[in-house]
Amino acid sequence: MPDTVPAVDVMAADSTVGEPAINIAIFGFFVLITLVITFRASRNNKTAADYYAAGRNISGTQNGLAIAGDYLSAASFLGIAGAIALFGYDGFLYSIGFLVAWLVALLLVAELLRNTARFTMADVLAFRMRQRPVRMAAAISTLAVCLFYLVAQMSGAGGLVTLLLGIEGEAAQALVVVLVGALMIIYVLVGGMRGTTYVQIIKASLLIAGALVMTLWVLGKYGFSLSALLGGAAETASEQTAPVDVLAPGAQYGATGTSQLDFVSLGLALVLGTAGLPHVLMRFYTVPTAKDARKSVVWAIWLIGIFYLFSLVIGYGAGALVGADEIVGAPGGQNSAAPLLAFELGGSVLLGIIAGVAFATILAVVAGLTITASASFAHDIYASVIKKGEVSPNGEVRVARITAVVIGAVAIGLGILALQAGLNIAFLVALAFAVAASANLPTILYTLFWKRFTTQGALWSIYGGLIACVGLIVFSPVVSGDPAALFPDVDFAWFPLKNPGIVSIPLSFFLGWLGTVVSKEAPDTDKYAELEVRSLTGIGAEKAVQH
Repeated sequence: MPDTVPAVDVMAADSTVGEPAINIAIFGFFVLITLVITFRASRNNKTAADYYAAGRNISGTQNGLAIAGDYLSAASFLGIAGAIALFGYDGFLYSIGFLVAWLVALLLVAELLRNTARFTMADVLAFRMRQRPVRMAAAISTLAVCLFYLVAQMSGAGGLVTLLLGIEGEAAQALVVVLVGALMIIYVLVGGMRGTTYVQIIKASLLIAGALVMTLWVLGKYGFSLSALLGGAAETASEQTAPVDVLAPGAQYGATGTSQLDFVSLGLALVLGTAGLPHVLMRFYTVPTAKDARKSVVWAIWLIGIFYLFSLVIGYGAGALVGADEIVGAPGGQNSAAPLLAFELGGSVLLGIIAGVAFATILAVVAGLTITASASFAHDIYASVIKKGEVSPNGEVRVARITAVVIGAVAIGLGILALQAGLNIAFLVALAFAVAASANLPTILYTLFWKRFTTQGALWSIYGGLIACVGLIVFSPVVSGDPAALFPDVDFAWFPLKNPGIVSIPLSFFLGWLGTVVSKEAPDTDKYAELEVRSLTGIGAEKAVQH
């Protein structure tokens, strides 16, 4: 195995990595560039369609890059790399689940949702249902998913900057999360979807390029032999304080029957969650045609798949060259694996660049999440439910911007809690996927493909899936009763699994069916026929855009 830098060289005395001045300079450069792009994009935000959907003139290729930028979050780069470095095979299963999920999105929802030509997921669900209750339910589930996702990103940002700047103390870490949240709010308030899209395109390009450089660098140390790299990772793992066989399944999920069931639940949430993520679904409305929607998903699958292959090498490289003990002992814990590997490979400069890319990754993702959540509240609750459609486009956008500030503040508070608890980012995102798969996906599929589906079925499915999923998370080892929980000093956990998908997803499908068959409401077959024609052919979609 190649020589590695001793732990005392990797971790300086003040728990920082690299040169803080270089790290701050590169951070500042990325932030300045993205802010310039955002302000330039803001000149074209004149209508609600501009603010929510970038005027629907983003090309399929551009949208594919933006989707990759939206999807390849801190969980993908920091969380998965850390999980692979510590657990090997079991950590890579996150990558498999995240990638396979796109086949569900491509085959079942991408083109059909684009053809409805609306702003939010609720527009599709409410098309043939009673508008106000369905929009309210869809908006609530959208806000819940976005908040779970935002907590992971904010926590990742805080951990990353803490590692790179040597910031110590809970108050200082909380301040970092506050600053990240403030930047996120500025992006959304000023740039809208157009500015967010351009930031995501640049960020995806930089992230994939940075991951490629690290991948080639790691493989170069092992003679470009993946087998030699895996052997090095296995050898290093066997010499750590808690030896782990990183080449065999079971290091994280195979110890007990409960952990194996937890893995099945995790896989179900990952594979089905993407097609219900509101910030991903909203990206389909930014392209001009259904063909571009399909093209954007194909581009996204290729880019995301390539990146996850890179993450395999980066994760095992961190395990081999840095070691689990140093990763766990660093500020940020598991999430510090990729930055520590960058420092091991190229010193302060490469570390600063990779960290800057990771920071841009977080900013782009949180901006996309925030604009989706604020659009859902402004468009679905304020404009459609409260004002009953009697609202000017400027008034709706104004409320969306106010909502973005409120959501940002809530995400900051929850992100500080998650950061101080030290939870893995990829794991936190998996919870967001479970909520999306439980509350959103069953209702989307029933609405698009089941003629008998009624408003009561939609409400039972959304609320039932959401309450079951969030409730089981609250009473799981994620929140209490575990040393790594949000509240480790108390124990009110009675649900044994850390991911509730195996219970909440089938329950949501069942409740959607049950609510429909016991409903006295007659399904609107004419509206379903119109939705079916529009979703499958695109006929009538352009009229909806103009409307």
